[in-house]
Amino acid sequence: MSVSAAIFGLEGRMPTARERAFFQDVQPWGFILFDRNLGDAQDIRALTEELRALTGRNVPILIDQEGGRVQRLRAPWREWLPPLDFVAGLGVDQAAAAMELRYRYIAAELLDLGIDVNCAPMVDVARDDTHAFLRNRCYGMDLQAVAPIGRAVLRGHLTGGVLPIMKHIPGHGLGLADSHEELPVVDASRTELATDFAPFAALADCPMAMTAHVTYSAIDADRCATLSRPMIDLIRGEIGFDGLLMTDDLSMKALGGAFETRVTQSLEAGCDMILHCNGDMDEMTAIASATPALSGKAAERADAALGARRAPEPFDMEAARAELDRLEGVTAHA
Repeated sequence: MSVSAAIFGLEGRMPTARERAFFQDVQPWGFILFDRNLGDAQDIRALTEELRALTGRNVPILIDQEGGRVQRLRAPWREWLPPLDFVAGLGVDQAAAAMELRYRYIAAELLDLGIDVNCAPMVDVARDDTHAFLRNRCYGMDLQAVAPIGRAVLRGHLTGGVLPIMKHIPGHGLGLADSHEELPVVDASRTELATDFAPFAALADCPMAMTAHVTYSAIDADRCATLSRPMIDLIRGEIGFDGLLMTDDLSMKALGGAFETRVTQSLEAGCDMILHCNGDMDEMTAIASATPALSGKAAERADAALGARRAPEPFDMEAARAELDRLEGVTAHA
């Protein structure tokens, strides 16, 4: 079966007739869910089962469940402090252990619903002036904190049977703009950028990563990382990431031009997979028309990523809930 090198969202809580026909024809590699797609647990399980039934595959189903502001599942599922607030007041070792438990718990919640990929860890390094859309989603302000916590988050997912996606490679922390709304341009030197690249290098064995829609003028002043061959070469070479590399959402306003052009430029730059999130059928149709079947090295990386899916290890949800309650009490008063 030919599979498109694309991950798509959808409009509502079940595919429409038009979406069903489109997805069956295009065969996207995966799907991503947002608030608009989520009802109660029974509704979500029905949706994930339907997406797999209509593609005829154990298709990966993604979500952004970082906790804090970027948290698609909310009550009755656990509500979380933002990551930077959660680790506040904890030493690095304790923070790493706490974050591993947090994301092992999240993995259990996701897998119960048929969701098997989460867009985390996010190992962007925070600064005092990091844009507010990103800052409290970070794990810390230096490599000594971010890398071990990121590694713990990765472990929590994998032991829970959920695949992690590392983001936003090669680092969004120096960005002073929200890439959902405009293109951040980082004018830092190569030496300064090394701080941002380092956590991604430390986690280069992560099965998947998502690009940053950020321009790094010291390396490529003309195109953001998602569309830049020099930046993707840096990700593959200097950073050493050889897993499946997907774009951040192509519908974000950091990018311009026709959707077909965004696809072509992303793939020519060296991305393996196209991500489109908003469920707009006209945009998805344009993207699908320019997106080839998954093949070659990209297909090998996709197969390797899916090969990292495994059954979850035993986990005591009640004990974890009690410990997380304690930790959130500690960090809330730190």
